Amino acid sequence: MRKGDTQMRTYEEICSRYERLIATPNAVDETFYNGIYDRYVHPVLTRDHIPPFWMYDPNPATNPFMMQRLGVNAVFNSGAIEMDGKILLVARVEGNDRKSFFAVAESESGVDGFRFWDEPILLPDTDPEETNVYDMRLTRHEDGWIYGVFCSESKDKTVSDLSAAVAKAGIVRTKDLRKWERLPNLQTLRSPQQRNVCLHPKFVDGKYAFYTRPMDDFIETGSGGGIGFGLCDDITHAVIDEEKMTSIRRYHTITESKNGAGAVPIETDRGWIHIAHGVRNTAAGLRYVVYAFATALDDPSRVIAEPGGFLIVPLGHERVGDVSNVVFTNGAVVRDGIVYIYYASSDTRLHVATTTLEQLRDYVFNTPKDPMRSVDCVKQRVEFIRKNLSYLR
Repeated sequence: MRKGDTQMRTYEEICSRYERLIATPNAVDETFYNGIYDRYVHPVLTRDHIPPFWMYDPNPATNPFMMQRLGVNAVFNSGAIEMDGKILLVARVEGNDRKSFFAVAESESGVDGFRFWDEPILLPDTDPEETNVYDMRLTRHEDGWIYGVFCSESKDKTVSDLSAAVAKAGIVRTKDLRKWERLPNLQTLRSPQQRNVCLHPKFVDGKYAFYTRPMDDFIETGSGGGIGFGLCDDITHAVIDEEKMTSIRRYHTITESKNGAGAVPIETDRGWIHIAHGVRNTAAGLRYVVYAFATALDDPSRVIAEPGGFLIVPLGHERVGDVSNVVFTNGAVVRDGIVYIYYASSDTRLHVATTTLEQLRDYVFNTPKDPMRSVDCVKQRVEFIRKNLSYLR
């Protein structure tokens, strides 16, 4: 057999493995139960879900050893939306070169069978200083557009530290996730940097509403007190004069170090449900978890329910990856009463958790708050235990 024939057969085997992966059914993980949501056995997107022709040159003349020419390291933090009967994810794909970019994967079920479109998203190149983009939130707004709000990262030239960066909130909009219009970055006059920004799906007082994360620099929130909320008149030149805090950072909680918006808020009859992320510092580094809270329908900046503790935490193999001990979400879809929460683990792979809108609402509005002190937490639990034992007896 000629060498070219051998290499083509190698490529065909790579493609065959890829197709088997796409066709692998996903099932609820029966070893996990908390009554709030279901986890699944397999991630929904990994680097193995990347089409082979994104990484391999199949021509033996130019790739005689069938090497990966443009490798992919990870597929994770994904915006999510339903369109034409399918769930579409705008995933963060990180190449071996550390640069991230966006790509659309679609599935009919929402829990398996995700397949990337033939080409990743080539955003309009409007900022020559922009080096990296990631973590897009997708908002189907009542103005008729689908907006993507993401982190736009550039080198911080004010310091000599080569790792220092500047984070801004980039904005794009589309009708079909294929043609994208780039708008000017969001400006927040009182916050030097922004990351984890999410656009509210409805007008508030006739204005566009954003959930922000005020930051003093690229890593530290500093004086940023939590998740912010601000209004702007014109999204094509989005400027927020004032940010007021919604979900607040607190000492010795899951949001002690920082927190940020996650999925686009979900509207219910009792309020807007937010699925966000919280961060605390540990001896092993930053620990990211997913938590939930609710804001009022008539004032989406006012928190009305705060269940104590985390909603999703990394378990088992989810705890291992490029940035270990992390779960993070920036996308959820509600379809036929089922909520699909797409969360990444350890900056490496993407998972799904499913629940019903009724269950999620019950969790957010009926789970006790964090009493904030150990002695009060014990009192809360003892009271809970005594009530349960009284019922059981």
